[in-house]
Amino acid sequence: MPLRLLAGPDGNPRCSWCLGAPDYLAYHDEEWGRPVVDEARLFEKLCLEGFQSGLSWLTILRKRENFRKAFAGFDAAAVARFGLRDVNRLLGDAGIVRHRGKIEATIQNARAVLALREAGEPLPAFVWRFEPPPAARPKKLTGAALAKLATTPESKALSKALKARGFAFVGPTTVYAFMQAMGLVDDHLEGCAARGAVERARARLKRPA
Repeated sequence: MPLRLLAGPDGNPRCSWCLGAPDYLAYHDEEWGRPVVDEARLFEKLCLEGFQSGLSWLTILRKRENFRKAFAGFDAAAVARFGLRDVNRLLGDAGIVRHRGKIEATIQNARAVLALREAGEPLPAFVWRFEPPPAARPKKLTGAALAKLATTPESKALSKALKARGFAFVGPTTVYAFMQAMGLVDDHLEGCAARGAVERARARLKRPA
């Protein structure tokens, strides 16, 4: 069933996906779709989307603080220094998702973030180059329109570019979820109580260059 608008606890309409749990509601209202240009937050979200693969976002959201502690606040320079001892430590950490491939990918991604910096194109500038032009977006974002957007030409292009620079667990679907969350697109449905605030934040945003 396509996503639709439903009344939230305060009676205001919201995207129906957020009404299954209080954690989702707060995330939807306060974070999802708000534009982000901070490197640590972009790096964190890119890695957490990879950890989500095969799981629900709610599982990851509820473990997010544990992930932050485990991965040095997603400071790329700190994570890039992780070695085998850290991998084994993280495999024993019940507070996160204990998946060797995803843990190693996070360390690999941290090193890729540093490589981008050294190349003079830090992660924020790199990912925001793939923000889709307004003409590429649905004129009216309904649930039916959103159902067709699991991947887009821009998410495929960003996925390919990230992989070429050494990032892992960054397939086009994962990358589109990242773009939704970090505000490169606004996928709050038309009429959602959060959509106006997100649009205003995107309008005020100074894109990184």
